[in-house]
Amino acid sequence: MTTDVDRLRRRGPAIGATRVTIVDVARVAGVSVSTVSKVINDRYGVAPQTHDRVMDVVERLGYETSLVASSLRRTSTNVIGILIPEFEPFSTELLKGISSAAEGTGYELLAYSGNLGHDQVGWERRSLSRLAGTLIDGAVVVAPTATVTDAPIPVVAVDPHTGRTGPSTIEADNVGGARAATQHLIDLGHRRIAHVRGREDLVSASLREQGYREALEAAGIPFDPDLVRVGGYRAAETTDAARELLTLPEPPTAVFSANDLSAIRVLEIAGELGLRVPEDLSVVGFDNVPESANAVPALTTVAQPLHEMGAEAVRILLGLLGGEPVEEHLHLPATLVVRASTAPPAR
Repeated sequence: MTTDVDRLRRRGPAIGATRVTIVDVARVAGVSVSTVSKVINDRYGVAPQTHDRVMDVVERLGYETSLVASSLRRTSTNVIGILIPEFEPFSTELLKGISSAAEGTGYELLAYSGNLGHDQVGWERRSLSRLAGTLIDGAVVVAPTATVTDAPIPVVAVDPHTGRTGPSTIEADNVGGARAATQHLIDLGHRRIAHVRGREDLVSASLREQGYREALEAAGIPFDPDLVRVGGYRAAETTDAARELLTLPEPPTAVFSANDLSAIRVLEIAGELGLRVPEDLSVVGFDNVPESANAVPALTTVAQPLHEMGAEAVRILLGLLGGEPVEEHLHLPATLVVRASTAPPAR
């Protein structure tokens, strides 16, 4: 015997709000549409056995309410937006920490990139204007290019381009981490240490170069601008920078890159030029994304606590949503992770 549930299931595997309606749920459960509405919105006035029967049908049919429609009724969505300029190893690791921290809070996550592109300044403002109010209650914005001071919803910025300004921010110790990376190379005996820096418009890149310079100065090693090139935090943009540095008349014996992706590209270019790492060249990165441990050789790097940064972003945002006092600017430690890509210089 074919039932209503069987017929609805045959509509297709992707049954959702556009395929199974609240009317379908009411008909199968043998109740009114208003009763189904009360059940799915947790309103009083429904007998326990009726509530259980409706929820059983909802689960069997795979019916899902519209977040937008629900938000219009409740004036909130119970959704946190995660705004990311692009999905790459750094943001992916942050997302893992965000997801873990959001479990059991009653909030869902909406990760949004909107085809933002690498160089679109102000992308976070445009994205917040699209999502705020009807889709999300608050947002974690990763690496915003501008200070979000006029957002209509609570916002926490992770690794902001503009530093500690505007809304609550979370960042790792960029200066201390870069200083530790450079000091590690100095302690190994390197004196000609190059730096592949990040994007020139980012505060984090400037802070990491600052840490590099501070370590050189403390060791009495003169800063040489010829040993600094912009890699832009991207592997493709690091190619020319690495070739220029490694083919200098007096090439460096070590390279500190401002992130792991550019450091891994330095490893690749060194191999193409016939250089052995770490025998001929030592390389250090920054971030400690999973790719760094899988590089050949395994990359010495500075670990940002990416999972913790994501989790703290959720904690602070929930505090803001609840009207609680929170830290304005959270500064977390960065630690050196020594692997196989560094050794004393051969010359």
